[in-house]
Amino acid sequence: MNERTTMNATIDFGGRAVLVTGGTKGIGFVIAERFLAAGAEVAVCGRNEPDVLPGAGGRTARFFPADIRDAAAAAALVEGVVAEFGRLDVLVNNAGGSPDADAATVSPRFVRRVVDLNLLAPFYVAQPANKVMREQETGGSIINIGSVSAHDPQPGTAAYSAAKAGLLVLTRALALEWSPKVRVNHITTGLVRTEAAAHIYGPDEGASVAEVIPMGRMAVPGDVADTCLYLASDLASYVTGADIAVHGGGEIPARYLAARQLGGSVPSR
Repeated sequence: MNERTTMNATIDFGGRAVLVTGGTKGIGFVIAERFLAAGAEVAVCGRNEPDVLPGAGGRTARFFPADIRDAAAAAALVEGVVAEFGRLDVLVNNAGGSPDADAATVSPRFVRRVVDLNLLAPFYVAQPANKVMREQETGGSIINIGSVSAHDPQPGTAAYSAAKAGLLVLTRALALEWSPKVRVNHITTGLVRTEAAAHIYGPDEGASVAEVIPMGRMAVPGDVADTCLYLASDLASYVTGADIAVHGGGEIPARYLAARQLGGSVPSR
């Protein structure tokens, strides 16, 4: 199965305001589009204004320039969004990422920047967002976009994996402290097919990679976006501190693939 199946489900976010960090490209762009299509007012942020902003249903996301690795800039971002929309109902901490780097030789500056973006920045935005949400009658929802690297590190991702593991624990800690008015949840993403990542998966456009995923394909940004809609909606009103895996079942164990290629049985452990 190579095509993504879409469910006929409607979630209405009319009258709600959503902030998506890193929402000017990739997964964040599609998340912003999905919330716009569901009726929300949507803000996206980045260090540089993009040529194209997310749009759906004849409406376009509002752009706010911000480097959220700076706590003051993150607080000003939330303040600006609230000034624009009058409220903030949903925060999606999507900004993140890192190039691979050798842990034996990587510079302290590189490690600091990776941790700043993938762990500290989400907290810097979540803190002022919580302050707004807890005063609203309907509270709010914060969604942190994580990675399978938090559970299963790969070579070259030491700083990134550590930061993402911290983001997962931070999610659980904030859920404990900020419930019941503000729900805080985490999405563990696996391999996601985006234009920026296309070169990583080789000349077969990821076909060989898809063979090790139980669902038989890599995720597309819409898979992550739809999970955000669920977590932010009233359907998830009792869900907080959760880690939802959007990775197609993870990866088939290497020992199974090796045995299958050799025509033998699969060893258990």
